[in-house]
Amino acid sequence: MENKFLQFLGLTKKSGNLIEGYNKCEDILKKNKIFLVILSSDCSKNTVEKFIRYCDTYKVPYIQGYTKKELAVPLGRTEINILGITSQQMSSKLLKLWNEQKIRG
Repeated sequence: MENKFLQFLGLTKKSGNLIEGYNKCEDILKKNKIFLVILSSDCSKNTVEKFIRYCDTYKVPYIQGYTKKELAVPLGRTEINILGITSQQMSSKLLKLWNEQKIRG
């Protein structure tokens, strides 16, 4: 896997700073303990709108651009729609890698 963003996502899981799934992310986001939300590009419209609203309310950045299967690979799953990052440092690194990747196109 050459994608640095996805590689670092796997490290984030191994470090215990990754929350997986709709309900868990929603609960922890409401407790103000998530620093970044990652939504798959194939989430339902209602889910995307709900989490973007949460992110705006709690001032949490979000990323959307990978499919649920692409996000799942570094996590050892078959698919995942919503992820939350609970470490500010890891969130910053993921955002940096995301932005670098977008610039390179």
